[in-house]
Amino acid sequence: MSRISNSQLRRDLTCATGTRISETLALDGNDFDADAATIHVRHHIVRITGKGLARKPLRKGNGAGLLLKVPEWSLPMWRRRVQAAGTGPLFPSYKDDWLDPSNVMHAIKEAYGAIGYGWVTSHVFRKTVGTTIDAAGLPTTAIADQLGNTRAVAERHYRQPRLANHESANALESLRRAQ
Repeated sequence: MSRISNSQLRRDLTCATGTRISETLALDGNDFDADAATIHVRHHIVRITGKGLARKPLRKGNGAGLLLKVPEWSLPMWRRRVQAAGTGPLFPSYKDDWLDPSNVMHAIKEAYGAIGYGWVTSHVFRKTVGTTIDAAGLPTTAIADQLGNTRAVAERHYRQPRLANHESANALESLRRAQ
C-alpha cells in the first residue's frame, strides 16, 4: 500500500478505536478477532535510546489491555490489514518492522499542515472518538473504557460542558412567584 493509503488507514482505524498512535502502531495480526469484531490493544511502541524501537507489553503508562468492539464500517479495513500483515505489524515500516510513533506523528502534522490544517495532530482523532461517544449521550465511564482512561481524565478532556441545572432553575422560578 502507498504511504497515503497507510496514513488514511491509520486515521480511520484510530477513529474506529480511539487508541493512541503508539498503541495503534503496536497492533499485529493476532490482535484482531474477525469473528467477534474486536481488537485487543495490549502493547505500545517506544524508542529506546541507543537500541531503537521496541514493542512493549501493556499500553502507554503501563495501562492494562483494552478489548474493544470495533464499528462495522471498519471491519473491511481490519481484514485487509490482517490479510496483508499475517501475524506481523498491521502498520509495518518499509522493512516490515514497527513504525516509529514520533515519525508518524510528524508525518501527520506535516501532511495536514500542507493542506492548511496545521492544528490537526494524531490526538485529534482520539479526541473525536471521545467527543463522539459523549455526543451520543453515553456516560463518562463509556468514554473512559473506550480510551483506556480514568473517569476523571475522560470527564476533564472529552466531555462537553452540560447545562446541569435546567430542572433546578425551573423549580427556582417558584421563588419569584411566591413573593
